[in-house]
Amino acid sequence: MARDNSASTTVVLAGGGTAGHIEPALAVGEVLRDNYGANVIALGTPKGLETSIVPARGFTLELIDPVPVPRKQPLKLLALPFKVIKSVGQARKAMKNAGADVVFGTGGYVSASAYMAAASLRLPIFVLESNALAGVANKLGVRLGGTGFNAVANSGMKGEVVGIPVRQSVGADDDGEKARRGYATWNLDPEKKTILVTGGSQGAVSLNTAIEESIEQLTSAGYQVLHAYGRKNDAPEPHENYVAVPYIDDMSAALAVADLVICRSGAMTVAENAAAGVPAIYVPLPHGNGEQGLNSKHLVEAGAARMIDDAALTADVLVENVVEILSDEQTYNKMRVALADSGAGNVADTLARRVMDAAQSK
Repeated sequence: MARDNSASTTVVLAGGGTAGHIEPALAVGEVLRDNYGANVIALGTPKGLETSIVPARGFTLELIDPVPVPRKQPLKLLALPFKVIKSVGQARKAMKNAGADVVFGTGGYVSASAYMAAASLRLPIFVLESNALAGVANKLGVRLGGTGFNAVANSGMKGEVVGIPVRQSVGADDDGEKARRGYATWNLDPEKKTILVTGGSQGAVSLNTAIEESIEQLTSAGYQVLHAYGRKNDAPEPHENYVAVPYIDDMSAALAVADLVICRSGAMTVAENAAAGVPAIYVPLPHGNGEQGLNSKHLVEAGAARMIDDAALTADVLVENVVEILSDEQTYNKMRVALADSGAGNVADTLARRVMDAAQSK
């Protein structure tokens, strides 16, 4: 039910390339559309995941040219200003055609052009940095006058710390419908504790190996495992009480049946696990400046999760941690309480309200 009659308010979302940029933007967009009655469109680039994710969630997608900075090919920098001008022009056109009132961005190649276009049109700009280390585009958005928000403190971008917005379908399963759907979808036993394992595609290899080598011990201990092994990877060998699928489309149902998650610690993954109230063992992807480890650090320090370095991940280490958590009711309950105190789950509504206030005060 819409909270007010805001159908004349148009919000442009600008976040693309990866799910880590797209999902937070759509989480806020869904609240704006479904709860506030706003018109919401999204900007994206032809090569980003947004070309499939955004339309599937019921939003109109307008495409503009990406403007990546060719750091390893200096000569291509000469053409950069012309590409920026073209991309910003495309973003301006899309915003003017839509009658945009405000822009909400989350980073990625599309965001820099969107922020510059919004600034030139004197539209309010909101910038959310979901990662532990802020990206260049989002820093630009704040420098152009945008209001910054951060998922965690000390990202390197000015802004209030609010956490990460997650889609409304992820969260408390008050009536048990999502859990029933999950047990039925994957033919799981409601009487057994369920371990959910997911690592994406390219980031799943070491997780897949550890699960393959530990599945006998985990199932012998009385657990069942739902494992998303990644579309680009080979299917694991079948095993009793072990369900392996290339990809999980219904993550809300998967989290509803999960007693424990073993996964990477991308910002969105961490936020959705926390919103669903499921304890996790995080194995940060070992790349960059350790951003993934920072994404889950606050939950580990609060006792709501555990972390295993990728280099230290073995079947024995994994089994030891799983058994310590799932076989000790006191340990498990402490993790659940710590998650409940983390404040996850209401960020999308908070941000949507701030966006609507800005749009309606123009």
